[in-house]
Amino acid sequence: MDTKCPQTGDECLATFFSNYPEMRSCETEMRAARKAITMAFSKDKKLLVCGNGGSAADSEHVVGELMKSFRFKRPVTSAFKIAYREANGCDAPTWLEGALPAISLVSQTALSTAFGNDEAAVGVFAQQVYGYGELGDVLLAISTSGNSANVVEAAKVARARGIKVIALTGSEESKLTALADVCVRVPRDEVFRVQELHLPVYHVLCAAVEADIFGGAAE
Repeated sequence: MDTKCPQTGDECLATFFSNYPEMRSCETEMRAARKAITMAFSKDKKLLVCGNGGSAADSEHVVGELMKSFRFKRPVTSAFKIAYREANGCDAPTWLEGALPAISLVSQTALSTAFGNDEAAVGVFAQQVYGYGELGDVLLAISTSGNSANVVEAAKVARARGIKVIALTGSEESKLTALADVCVRVPRDEVFRVQELHLPVYHVLCAAVEADIFGGAAE
């Protein structure tokens, strides 16, 4: 957790674009992504995240930043403290934190291998979107090419379930460009170079959304 003075979500993004001026071409999309994720969390909805290879690791990383404190202290609600005391006869532990509910679809090893073996490997993320997803949730679909087949299928199911799709890709037009409500196309095309920008992009989105919910002011 950052011990420096807290920033609002707007300040987080302003600092990001100052540090990564090449990303100004994606400013509209990044602000839209932040708004969509903040809105979902503010309505008690969740974020689903998927990707392959390095993007699978990124999916796990995103969830790690959202499900526990990142830069802000996240106190549990007063209502929960009361409910915990009534249920257990003691105060809630001080280490319990407010969470922004996010699920990495790459983590479900038994389900993914069973579904891939018994049904179709291309559907391992789509099946989870169908099972976990609810109207008002958001899917963060990470693909350096924007054409990863299992990520594309997940986006298709999300659209059918009324789930907003935010895609994080490289610079080229892709299948996810057409499917996503918001597509952040970082201005690079080599896989590892795309991934180098994906990390600060999702870091600042996590920071801005956390500030919106726990410490700062949304736009």
